[in-house]
Amino acid sequence: MATPHLASTFTSNKLTISRRVLFVARRSRVPAVQAKIREIFMPALSSTMTEGKIVSWIKSEGDRLSKGESVVVVESDKADMDVESFHDGILAAIVVPEGESAPVGSAIAFLAESEEEIAAAKAKAESQSTGASATASAGAEDGAVEAIAVETPAQAQVAVKEPEGPKKTIATPYAKKLAKQHKVDLNKVKGTGPNGRITPQDIESAAGIQPKKPSPVQSPPVQSSPVQSPKPSSSSLPPPVEGSTMVPFTTMQSAVSKNMVESLSVPAFRVGYPIVTDALDALYERVKPKGVTMTVLLAKAAAMALSQHPVVNASCKDGKSFSYNSNINIAVAVAMDGGLITPVLQDADKLDLYLLSQKWKELVRKTRAKQLSPNEYNSGTFTLSNLGMFGVDRFDAILPPGQGAIMAVGASKPTVIAGKDGFFSVKNKMLVNVTADHRIIYGADLAAFLQTFAKIVENPDSLTL
Repeated sequence: MATPHLASTFTSNKLTISRRVLFVARRSRVPAVQAKIREIFMPALSSTMTEGKIVSWIKSEGDRLSKGESVVVVESDKADMDVESFHDGILAAIVVPEGESAPVGSAIAFLAESEEEIAAAKAKAESQSTGASATASAGAEDGAVEAIAVETPAQAQVAVKEPEGPKKTIATPYAKKLAKQHKVDLNKVKGTGPNGRITPQDIESAAGIQPKKPSPVQSPPVQSSPVQSPKPSSSSLPPPVEGSTMVPFTTMQSAVSKNMVESLSVPAFRVGYPIVTDALDALYERVKPKGVTMTVLLAKAAAMALSQHPVVNASCKDGKSFSYNSNINIAVAVAMDGGLITPVLQDADKLDLYLLSQKWKELVRKTRAKQLSPNEYNSGTFTLSNLGMFGVDRFDAILPPGQGAIMAVGASKPTVIAGKDGFFSVKNKMLVNVTADHRIIYGADLAAFLQTFAKIVENPDSLTL
């Protein structure tokens, strides 16, 4: 009786051992097929950001990362922000070093899941950088790809297997859409974009579509037209002045330049209004020890006036319709070293003066440290620009894209004023100029708003309620 029992025990143990061996064998094959090498992309930190500059790498190659941990500091068109890792892993390779820029969506580093995949990740990073340089040489793409495959066959084999999953991310969204329309296999398309990214032109070329041919047909009329003749003169501009230095725009300066040029397409008009500020100056002296600035007083007064004139707080973005904004968010222009940014006091009409002042101090601190979040600088519905502290008595402000109006406030200065009784007196007066989008705001609307704003400033007791 004992023998069969031992035999059955031996048999079960044997089966168990064979199952374990089979399980180990399967596990040993999985990493070779499903190696997880993830790309860390350049994020879009704002709606206007097209590329980002690497300020500094918080982590170095070989460091182990946890999900949600900061990896790199990126300079957007508005602020410097920490970029976090979305996965656990090892920072295997850095593609874009500090001080260099990369387009939004391009790979700036590679993350390996384990140490065994670090070599493959580095090979992939090298292949991308080599592919980018080969694209710039215009014609050496095939040779560069073959060289990579010959030099590191073992690493190339891993790299070929791995992209089967995430290869869809190499193409731009529009390129993926075109690929579905024309039934083009993305795996067979060679990308000519940044870091080998597949562009819509690559898909059209693979599908046999030739969009470049119609353009030369249109170009002769452009060259023959007398209107376009001054354009070639831009290439024959006079040489720079001797001793001058060419300084490229920073990321922020490029964003400001783009926005200012875009604002020129909006039909804007300007209205000025003089306001006596004796009562406001007296209130300022009372609340100044509590940390309230003149900028906060003006922002609060503007918010209260906007609540009575919602059309001035409206915005038009497509030229076909406009929207009334339910929130009154006052964006305040702040000068920075090498740029300009507009931190936003959100719901300024609903906050009391002292809470609004605290929020403004926090926004200024974040602005100086370049730590503003996108919602803290791109959610404004009305902009305030104050140069009074510099002694400027009047100026016009350029309308920000997507907003209905911007207020320019000059300095308050003693002025001789004739009263209704015919007597002269000296009072402090400031001049306010408002630039508005004439598609949605008309002269009477702006005049009524300025009258309300002037009443609040000249009788400022309501600001402290």
